[in-house]
Amino acid sequence: MAKDGFWRVTPLQEMSVAQWESLCDGCGKCCLIKLQDEDTQDIVFTDVVCNLFDEETCRCTDYARRVERVPDCVKLTPDNLSQIEFMPPTCAYRLLNEGKDLPDWHPLRTGSSAAMHAAQMSVRGKVIHEANLQDDLEDRVIDWPLDI
Repeated sequence: MAKDGFWRVTPLQEMSVAQWESLCDGCGKCCLIKLQDEDTQDIVFTDVVCNLFDEETCRCTDYARRVERVPDCVKLTPDNLSQIEFMPPTCAYRLLNEGKDLPDWHPLRTGSSAAMHAAQMSVRGKVIHEANLQDDLEDRVIDWPLDI
């Protein structure tokens, strides 16, 4: 991609729908089921994904209706991005909102998701579906989504 990719020159609020959607690297980390401590309000990630998640593609199988079908699913927008506290530190939306650039492995910089998967930045091969969960969610807490 050109040195001055659109994400470097276009503010999040001014991006077209296509530009906004292309920021998603498809890592799947935001699709991990999260838990929030009632006392501290801290959010932790589990290695459990909802049943709409396709582990091979790291994409939602019903993206258009995900919010209807999964009540906890959040539709990220430029207007609510600052209030969403659970976005992983490698998330393009979060990085750009914090004034940072996209990582070298991001598909907009490399042209495909292969570098992201090779860098172990996706959830591919690391998760189970909610329907297959046999443990308590509290027993499935993980730290690796916070790795940069």
